Amino acid sequence: MTTLFGSAFHARRVLVTGHTGFKGAWLCEWLLGLGAEVTGLSLPPNTDPSLFNQLGLARRLRHIIGDIQDPAVFAKALSDGQPDFVFHLAAQALVRESYLRPCETFNVNAMGTLHLLDALRESKKPCVAILVTTDKCYENREWLHGYREADRLGGRDPYSASKAAAELIIASYRQSFFQDHPVKLASCRAGNVIGGGDWAAHRIVPDCIRALQARQPIPVRHPLATRPWQHVLEPLSGYLWLAASLADPKLRRCDLSLLAAPFNFGPNRDANRTVADLVEEVLRHWPGKWLDKSDPKAPHEAGFLQLSIDKAFALLRWFPVWSFREAVAETVEWYRDAGQSKSAKEIQKRTRAQIAQYIQRAAKAQAPWTQPGPRP
Repeated sequence: MTTLFGSAFHARRVLVTGHTGFKGAWLCEWLLGLGAEVTGLSLPPNTDPSLFNQLGLARRLRHIIGDIQDPAVFAKALSDGQPDFVFHLAAQALVRESYLRPCETFNVNAMGTLHLLDALRESKKPCVAILVTTDKCYENREWLHGYREADRLGGRDPYSASKAAAELIIASYRQSFFQDHPVKLASCRAGNVIGGGDWAAHRIVPDCIRALQARQPIPVRHPLATRPWQHVLEPLSGYLWLAASLADPKLRRCDLSLLAAPFNFGPNRDANRTVADLVEEVLRHWPGKWLDKSDPKAPHEAGFLQLSIDKAFALLRWFPVWSFREAVAETVEWYRDAGQSKSAKEIQKRTRAQIAQYIQRAAKAQAPWTQPGPRP
């Protein structure tokens, strides 16, 4: 596995913020398999169980507890760790939670990103920084076509607005300070990510799993809302491939300035499905029932949202590997396996096996990040 992504991460130092979260834990597991020396910076896990603890990651990487609302946290992490790559995933990541804690949401998502950028600006060590935001950073007009990277940013709810603000801050710093700088900077926007090990409240897949484990009907708040569903490994492969391409000129198919920019990493169009479709697909693998819990007085959430991934394909030749049905099947299989084992080694084995299965499928499809040697 160390030859993937042009061997960009083998024996390299990588800082992952938000490593105790669902997506961050999957990224750390993959990076460790690639032979990277991983440092994680985050608050403690905010769910019990948490994938971070289930995988026993605290024992297998350099584990730093810190609050990104403190500017000194990033300065120290960069100074001490001297990373070759930075993946910034730390965030307040829930729309419903942002209505309850709007100030904290803006502080973490916008100002936290600003603190990292300022620490990177002061850094003299060459590195690549991938800053992850969300598909919800776009001003959602309920369009039927996918949003492109150049479309207008916005956000009606505090979460979406905070992520749009983060993207504006990233763009400002890129143009003002990172044009001729040893740090190469890009931002990434993914779809609605699913996968084993997400235990967050107010997310549909964890809601499904908790209800099914308790043999209760699944409560569904927005059954008709349409989202770009994708397995967590899909955007992670995009983040890793973009980072590797920014770091190694041999892997680039285009000018560096075109890669130091925002990118969408979403699913194919057939994965743009309603929440009800997703729940029904889950129930194909784990039988049960669901109940429509729509509430007209509930806080606003977007009704229709999808991403265009034309840019990622054109410049990186990146594309999704698993279909909507495969993504759901792999997700449910992980939860069913994990539910039968409390052992970190067994859960780690299951997680690594799924990563290997994804890589095998990507290699069969000739995804460029799986191919050996320089790219044309």
